[in-house]
Amino acid sequence: MGSATGRTRTSRIPRAALALLAVAVAGTVLPATATAAATTEATAAADAETAARAETAGAATAQTAARLDDRERLLFRIRDDRVGESSGLAVSPTHKGIVYTHNDSGNGPQIYAIGQDGRTRATFTIGNAEARDWEGIAASTDRATGRGVLWIADIGDNMDGAWPDVSVYKVAEPGTMKDATLRAVRYRFRYADGPRNAEGVMVDPRTGRLYIVSKEFSGGVYAAPAKLRTDKVNVLRRVGSAPLMATDAAYAPDGSSFVIRTYFSASVYRSPGKLIAHVTMPPLRQAESIAYTQDGAALLTGSEGKDSPVYRVPLPAAARPAPSPRPARTSARPRAVSATSGADSGDGALGVPMPVLWLAVALGAIGIIGFIAHRAGR
Repeated sequence: MGSATGRTRTSRIPRAALALLAVAVAGTVLPATATAAATTEATAAADAETAARAETAGAATAQTAARLDDRERLLFRIRDDRVGESSGLAVSPTHKGIVYTHNDSGNGPQIYAIGQDGRTRATFTIGNAEARDWEGIAASTDRATGRGVLWIADIGDNMDGAWPDVSVYKVAEPGTMKDATLRAVRYRFRYADGPRNAEGVMVDPRTGRLYIVSKEFSGGVYAAPAKLRTDKVNVLRRVGSAPLMATDAAYAPDGSSFVIRTYFSASVYRSPGKLIAHVTMPPLRQAESIAYTQDGAALLTGSEGKDSPVYRVPLPAAARPAPSPRPARTSARPRAVSATSGADSGDGALGVPMPVLWLAVALGAIGIIGFIAHRAGR
């Protein structure tokens, strides 16, 4: 047969060339993915930098607050005219900012809930208690219910043996700051080594055991039985010595230490007889009370008298509770995973950026396809 002259000749591009073109076109899309990943990485880095700056600013603010907390300062004055002989302090374990106090002998069986401005939030009368010589108050938490418990110590004995026994009243802390009459459980005590005067009461929050600290030239720390009885007199046994003329005592909220106050200073102990540090106290007319702050980082101390002051005194580092571990900070935006290979990081094997590499491949493919098309059309 003759040649088909006059027919239009169509050049066909080989399939291999088309496949190569597809690869080249796809290559122009892949860099966009790499660019998006790079953008995500840059955004995450910016977020991390912003968070780091915020954390630095927060740390500076915290350091400023810490410096202020490291100074002795007047916290408030008790404004209630009914409180003329504040003889004990206890920080509420459940009501933030509330401190309990009471009067010394010659007053009624009332405790006063004082706010941080020095004003009375509520007055609680212990209906079935006698206020013979109230000298101290302690606060603890019921380990079964989590409810606050107040311990009011009628343990003063200025006659050194005038009373056959002394008493401590246990009261469930009220749930609301509203005047009320409360019922108490009374526990009676006597000392194994004979009667004595005392003004300090404290409760170990880890065990719930009650301790009395005597006020003598050769004072002592006395432990109550682990289980208190209401149907008999409980015996107090000496477990350690106390500083000269102790006027109050208190356990740290975490039970890691306790403090004993005297007219002149305070001493912090790890356990009876194991001293941690001496703490200088502000000059007061008659130093009668001491308590730990709720975080255990400082002490509150007060005095008798009208409009009596309550000071906050920071503890030395050795006497502070160990800080709780801080959880690791996580960014709100998930960060891109760091690349470990050239392909993953967006660079070619030769260290050339992927967009440039793919562009070179595409141009080369187009040139090859053009050459093949030219040859096919000849």
